[in-house]
Amino acid sequence: MAQGAEKVRLSLQKENKGWKKWGPYLSERQWGTVREDYSGNGDAWNYITHEMALSKAYRWGEDGIGGFSDNKQHICLSFGFWNHKDKILKERIFGLTNRESNHGEDVKEMYYYLDSTPTHSYTKMLYKYPQQPFPYEKLRQENGRRGKQDPEYEIMDTGVFDNDDYFDIFIEHAKADEEDILMKVTVFNRGKEDAPITVLPQIMFRNTWSWGYEAFNYKPIMNGISNRLIEVTHRKHGKYNLYLDGADELLFCENETNFKKLYGTANNTAYPKDGINDYVISGQKSNTVNPNNIGTKAAARFTKTIKGGESATFRLRFVNHTISEPFGGFEDLFSKRIREADEFYDDLQRDVADADLRSIQRQSYAGMLWSKQFYYYNVYEWLKGDPAQPGPNQGRKWGRNSGWKHLYAANIISMPDKWEYPWFAAWDLAFHCVPLARVDADFAKRQLEILLREYYMHPNGQIPAYEWNFSDVNPPVHGWATWKVYEIDREQNNGVGDIEFLEKIFHKLLLNFTWWVNQKDDTGNNIFSGGFLGLDNIGVFDRSTPMPFGGKLQQADATGWMAMYTLNMLRISVEIALVHGVYQDMASKFFEHFLHIAGAMESIGGKNSSISLWDEEDQFYYDVIHIPNGQSILLKVRSIVGLIPLFAVEILDPQNLDKLPVFKRRVEWVLANRPDLARLISRWFESGKGENRLLSILRGHRMKMIMKRMLDESEFLSDYGVRALSKYHEQNPYKFYINGEVLQVDYTPAEALTDIMGGNSNWRGPIWFPLNYLIFDSLMKFHSYYGEDFMIEYPTNSGNLTTIKDAALAIACRLIDIFKKDSEGKRAVYGHDEKMQKDPNFNEHVLFYEYFHGDNGRGCGASHQTGWTGLVAELIHKTAKEQFSAIEKEPVEISK
Repeated sequence: MAQGAEKVRLSLQKENKGWKKWGPYLSERQWGTVREDYSGNGDAWNYITHEMALSKAYRWGEDGIGGFSDNKQHICLSFGFWNHKDKILKERIFGLTNRESNHGEDVKEMYYYLDSTPTHSYTKMLYKYPQQPFPYEKLRQENGRRGKQDPEYEIMDTGVFDNDDYFDIFIEHAKADEEDILMKVTVFNRGKEDAPITVLPQIMFRNTWSWGYEAFNYKPIMNGISNRLIEVTHRKHGKYNLYLDGADELLFCENETNFKKLYGTANNTAYPKDGINDYVISGQKSNTVNPNNIGTKAAARFTKTIKGGESATFRLRFVNHTISEPFGGFEDLFSKRIREADEFYDDLQRDVADADLRSIQRQSYAGMLWSKQFYYYNVYEWLKGDPAQPGPNQGRKWGRNSGWKHLYAANIISMPDKWEYPWFAAWDLAFHCVPLARVDADFAKRQLEILLREYYMHPNGQIPAYEWNFSDVNPPVHGWATWKVYEIDREQNNGVGDIEFLEKIFHKLLLNFTWWVNQKDDTGNNIFSGGFLGLDNIGVFDRSTPMPFGGKLQQADATGWMAMYTLNMLRISVEIALVHGVYQDMASKFFEHFLHIAGAMESIGGKNSSISLWDEEDQFYYDVIHIPNGQSILLKVRSIVGLIPLFAVEILDPQNLDKLPVFKRRVEWVLANRPDLARLISRWFESGKGENRLLSILRGHRMKMIMKRMLDESEFLSDYGVRALSKYHEQNPYKFYINGEVLQVDYTPAEALTDIMGGNSNWRGPIWFPLNYLIFDSLMKFHSYYGEDFMIEYPTNSGNLTTIKDAALAIACRLIDIFKKDSEGKRAVYGHDEKMQKDPNFNEHVLFYEYFHGDNGRGCGASHQTGWTGLVAELIHKTAKEQFSAIEKEPVEISK
């Protein structure tokens, strides 16, 4: 099959250059981030607020609506809008801070990522802008009034969309070439009455000249020619022209702080950053824009009254050369790029027959591709402050991230959510790479490499967790993600794997693995205590802080993660050893390391130990807390912590073993001479193939008991996936008594009711995609070992027997059902919101939330987290492939 145009473009450049140089790399919220925080108390949310962002020049990046920039964010393009009623322009997405909302920071806007190719040769998003005054204060006041027991108050609840008095604003980009970008804004008036709107395509230089560095003392410039051209000159990029089709006027100011407005001191310029805002809002009466049409920030003003039910289109073109007719063939080029995008996704989705599933999958890919961001953070410079600015508080030297002076980030990185999480998170990023590999394997591989580079990874081997605390601990899933990306890339490359990538990552992962062993197994007994591990409020205590009364926590999830990590490293080393035999010794190392962890999980301290992570009474894994008086207590919270040992599973293929004689001899020696370890390995002889070996924390009885509980609809199994906490705790909350106080864990299927880790996410009942995907992946591995003859009951107590694979596929279908239309045309993700369920201008567009209600599938938390929730795209791919294959055999009916 001939390669399509988009695949050809992808093949031209593996790095973020060429066709990838320009993309949607702006943040949606630069304010309220750690990077921009120079306060004395570390209060990032209030150092620069949403209102201040209008007038404050950022130090480390830019934000905007529908933002596009070069790969180092020197030149930034975005869009502003005004409904002729708001007190400020709509230049950036609004949301509430952690303190303002009853469930933590939360975006309060309606927007969707609808399409994107991996090179961003075509992109499309939708922003919904009310025609009434935007309800800033109403959202603040009502959310401030509500408590933890109340739901969040969203923009849909304010009524601004009830009568369709709003604009649907579609923002599209189409590249004519690597340095030639066509942009189109189409505004639909969804209301019945005529309504005015001002559209402001904006261009600005990221401010690099105000901080006092000699290397950046150059100040670029833009100047306007009539009302149809802005000339752009930047020393690093050369000259560009921004052509405007029929603009009313061009407006210029400087991308510099309005010190007089914010701090009552003198300005460095007569036309600061908010000059265009003030000019437009005043009705073109203020003198806050430069009459000479020069500056470092500019906008073209288009003002138009749009009739009810009709639309208007605004066009511009950004190019690095002069064009006599910049809008000649404009629509033809857009049509061509859309056809090429369709061609790319038609090939990718060739096994997906259902139109709704194709739409969900394509929108999830769009969200992941739109969520790329230029992330810039030099911790050393941030800690010491800039030469031309007042020095930061001295406490900063020993405060947040002070142990990460080596960290210098200046890369395009996949963000969890460009408003709620506009900074990388280590374990999120690992999950992003799996669906990203399906559309752009080179980008996915580079993402995994980034965090392991010497200017990210700590010299001691720790991977930086996330911006608010790089020293926190996320689960070690990078080995798993590396292997999954390698598999997908190999599949797309006709079975040829990128061994060089695998080997490069393996060496860096060795450093990280050693950090885990040295830092998180302080007793040397192969039982780990990772702490927070990304699961926020999962336990009785805040696991990111020291245990109360001097207790020591030993974690089933930390140990399960490490067992999984060990097997990931084993699998990678075996693959490399097939090409470079010297890696057989590394395979042997991780083989035995896994066996020691598996043995330790059975009983802490051996036969004489009084307590184990496995509880025989409940037939489940729990955390154990050891207190100074020598007592050890099982924390009997039935949470996903107890399911994580399921992820530690790998199969040794006899065909590979035969090719690795050194490793094979070591495996056979252990089987013959270490019966204590050999009993931890299940063996299965398959005629014609030889003897498979199953390496797994869970085997036999324990595996069946874990699956029985996990697949029980009265416990973990929801109609929409596997819950993070058993529904058993709805009627039986777990209580821990300490110093006359009762600490309680309840089943809370939606938003958090506690303040642990900020209270903005919840692991006490909702459905989370990353761990659900790992469950699916692990079950498929178990099936590949046990085969079609091994049957389990699904769901538990249903009397329905099925294979492990069919159970895995059924769980995947439940997860997909969160987004898929039901028989009434409703999507579970939108809950009881009638507008979003029934109005095609809402219902056809999909939001990918951070997590989902454990009982009804409603979306919770961050609303644009196509990061790990984008795994739904891979589940659609996997289930479609299985169903497609089954057609040639006999389709298996799965009870649900």
